[in-house]
Amino acid sequence: MSPFARRLRGAAVPLAATVAVLGLGACSSGDDKPAGAAPAATSAAAVDLSKVTLKVGDQKAGIQAALEAAGELKDVPYKIEWSQFTSGPPLLEALTAKAIDLGGVGDTPPIFTAAAGFKISLVAAYQQDVTGAAIVVQKDSPIKTLADLKGKKVAVAKGSSAHYHLLTALAKAGLTFDDIQPAYLQPPDALAAFGSGSVDAWAIWDPYTAVAQQLNGAKILVDGSGGLSTGLAFEVSRPDVIADPGKAAAIRDLLIRVGKARQWALAHADTWAQAWGTAAGVPIEISKVFVDRTATKAVVIDDALVGRLQKVADTFADAKIIPVKVKIADLATDQFNDTVALSTAG
Repeated sequence: MSPFARRLRGAAVPLAATVAVLGLGACSSGDDKPAGAAPAATSAAAVDLSKVTLKVGDQKAGIQAALEAAGELKDVPYKIEWSQFTSGPPLLEALTAKAIDLGGVGDTPPIFTAAAGFKISLVAAYQQDVTGAAIVVQKDSPIKTLADLKGKKVAVAKGSSAHYHLLTALAKAGLTFDDIQPAYLQPPDALAAFGSGSVDAWAIWDPYTAVAQQLNGAKILVDGSGGLSTGLAFEVSRPDVIADPGKAAAIRDLLIRVGKARQWALAHADTWAQAWGTAAGVPIEISKVFVDRTATKAVVIDDALVGRLQKVADTFADAKIIPVKVKIADLATDQFNDTVALSTAG
């Protein structure tokens, strides 16, 4: 049995007391049952979801837009309070400050948050297309290869998935962060800096990659292919939140709705592009590029996924960008894994 599975099997499962209201059972954490398999029914006290308020953090035209477009916010039995953030790091700052209960981020923000000593829980995982992760340069830039980034000013959001992408891309060229001039900027500020030419390159993700291409004629120097980016994204909460029966039940329901919305988006690309463009306030030309290369599907949190994210954490620790080693198995929970299958059922 793996350390991840042992830790989960030995731990209490607070969700077990919450799921009867949804007609669902707690997820098994043992090795004798495939991750994501339909769980056995559990006898538990019902939760009155009408009294639950779930505070959810989102990024620009993110899951809220998808849920609305797919019709998955109809008849939600609990209240959702939405908050919008420019990227994952400030979203997780709000999570650790208890301003929100749940939020979606890329692969790197949870690592930086855990390295700072905060307790968080990875409750759901998604696999995205890695081609939307990119290091872009101006259309007439003399930068043609990764090696040409040496000495150049590169915009990146610190602690974001783009931070890892830039780190791995530099390593591929035999460079480190000491070889460039990093400009730590949030995406809106980085977009302005890139447009004005005050930075030489920009490490970013979709939809900002699409925006830079369409509005600034940006060229992709390198995308996330070849292992430069994991393409992983997560819904992140806190241990105290998922230990609360009402909150945990609401999270379970929301994850199923998010999974269904993502399935809907894949099957209705044109409609989703129109809806996303309206929500994001961008032209249809940009939204189509974003939607066409942003295929996202829910995946279970298992040993293989934990190992992939552990590699990201170790890369930052080895580069001494974070002060301590982060053990991903201590952050991950598989108690919501069954929502992956439930979101695609029927």
